Amino acid sequence: MEKLRESLHEAPIIDKDGYSYLVHPLSNGVPMLEPELLREVVVGVTRAADLDVDKIVAPEAMGIHIATALSLQTDIPLVVIRKRSYGLDDEVPLHKTTGYSESEMFINDIEAGDDLLIVDDLLSTGGTMASICEALDDIGANISDIVVVFRKQGESALDDTDYEVTSLLDISVDQNGVTIHD
Repeated sequence: MEKLRESLHEAPIIDKDGYSYLVHPLSNGVPMLEPELLREVVVGVTRAADLDVDKIVAPEAMGIHIATALSLQTDIPLVVIRKRSYGLDDEVPLHKTTGYSESEMFINDIEAGDDLLIVDDLLSTGGTMASICEALDDIGANISDIVVVFRKQGESALDDTDYEVTSLLDISVDQNGVTIHD
């Protein structure tokens, strides 16, 4: 995780209405995402995750490139939870609330009994992930594992659930930069 650690110390921090926001290639697409960094992350996720699953699930948008690379590496199909409805049969809407926004997302191609690995770039407030888990539970899918690249320290909407999240790195972010918690 050497490249991942280095990238955190190089990442800009911007203030968004009092919220210290990490700008990182994996979470924002800027600065440019180097293939070596993505490769290192996919190897880390492969080692950390339960890969005995039917599908990899990633929320739009910034989990997609990680999950795509993981799908190519493992030959496990990928389902993206989208930010817009396509009106397809069996589409399942979900409402998500994060620390800084509210919106709808839409699930397609998940069925009762599917074993799933959820992959994302960052777990911050946990609002998106908690909403996704609840919707997947309602469908009757089995969430085998949840792996994120970064997990911010602090309270999370997942704290009151039975779901465990594995992270490659636990971090905290403030105006002075990123601290990695080992």
